[in-house]
Amino acid sequence: MSNTQTQNIVIKPPKFSTLEVLIEGTAPLVIARFSKKAELMEKMAEGKSAKSKKERTARDYDKEADQARYYNSDKTWQGVNASGFRAGMISACRLVGFKMTLAKLSVFIVQDDFDADMTTPLVRIYGDSATHTAHARNATGGADVRARPIYHKWACALRVRFDTDQFSSTDVINLISRVGLQVGIGEGRPDSKLSAGCGWGTFRIVESDEEQSVRQTYGIH
Repeated sequence: MSNTQTQNIVIKPPKFSTLEVLIEGTAPLVIARFSKKAELMEKMAEGKSAKSKKERTARDYDKEADQARYYNSDKTWQGVNASGFRAGMISACRLVGFKMTLAKLSVFIVQDDFDADMTTPLVRIYGDSATHTAHARNATGGADVRARPIYHKWACALRVRFDTDQFSSTDVINLISRVGLQVGIGEGRPDSKLSAGCGWGTFRIVESDEEQSVRQTYGIH
């Protein structure tokens, strides 16, 4: 008698594809990299007694804005946290009735590089940045002035890796389009957790017939 047994395979192997999508900002992009870690650690090390001895120094808003920028590993370009686009795609699934828990397992952004600390995956921003200052409220309720980098004209070449058993290429493009129109990325985006946003961080998908022109405008190779 043969001991050969027939196995029923019910789990299919993963099938992934990568799609490149060129996007262009339709509103300013404001970035806020958390750059206060070293400062907070220094305050904790000093303890309570050091608080009253500290002298207030003049603030350098350009320096603060630069500290809030994301630079890639060799500091040759600036970027945005790649997870912002992925989080936006997952959030946009609420609009179309697709399970967000499945989207978490199905869509990913391929980074162009990591930041200088090699901890944060980045998507390159094509465009020049400036210093933007605005009034804000701290967690304690006190008023403050925040300095952040702002990109008035910007573009990105996104590479989206997705599970083809969950999404088609058209699904991915439509989902990214909803992120650009309804969710946004960065500070002050429409889908901000803390407010209704400032109208920042929205974008559009560049159509194929204008892609070459946009690439030339922003120097995207």
